[in-house]
Amino acid sequence: MSSRKTPHPSTLGPEPGQKADDLAHNGITRRSFLKGAGLTAAGTSLLEGVQTFAQETKAASSAVRHFGPGPAPIKLLVNGKEHAVEVEPRTTLAEALRNQLGLTGTKVICDRGSCSGCTVFLDRTPVNSCTTLAIDAIGHAVTTIEGLSADGKPHPLQAAFVKHDAMQCGFCTPGMVMSCASLLQKNSHPSDQDVRHAIAGNLCRCGTYPRVIAATLEAAGSTHKA
Repeated sequence: MSSRKTPHPSTLGPEPGQKADDLAHNGITRRSFLKGAGLTAAGTSLLEGVQTFAQETKAASSAVRHFGPGPAPIKLLVNGKEHAVEVEPRTTLAEALRNQLGLTGTKVICDRGSCSGCTVFLDRTPVNSCTTLAIDAIGHAVTTIEGLSADGKPHPLQAAFVKHDAMQCGFCTPGMVMSCASLLQKNSHPSDQDVRHAIAGNLCRCGTYPRVIAATLEAAGSTHKA
């Protein structure tokens, strides 16, 4: 077995192609100096980036309004009027409408966004108010079933629902009306299939779907097709 020892790298001569005068005093070579300088520049750049990100995050955070854990005062624009209420961050829009503002036309049935009985408009878009937080409605226009009528007169769709007896127990009716009203805002002459699609997420345990469709088509000036 050979007793020859492998020399330590520090005892080796210059690397192939490297001049002897490339070796600096104190064991620092030009190569190691350049490597160190590169790492220092990269580290400085990274540190500056982290500091900038932290400053931007702090500025953005200071511009966001924080709620909770207790009740906080907010303002909601409901049916064209601004209302000041105090709600906890967990309060749903449906709870705020019913318990804070007394607008009980919005029904809470499943309380999990499955039946759409609690449908209201958020900037003319139908949403399930039982799964929408009240604080998420800040800065938006909320319309409930009470807000469809004007000057004490029922909305044509509401009148058509009454004429066609398009309700039985009445729990799903507000949500049905709101979904159909949203359809008529977008399509003034819907087909039978259009109405079916509009109320696809609205559940009626009494099974009054045919009368809901007929009422909606009449309100739109259409002829119901059986």
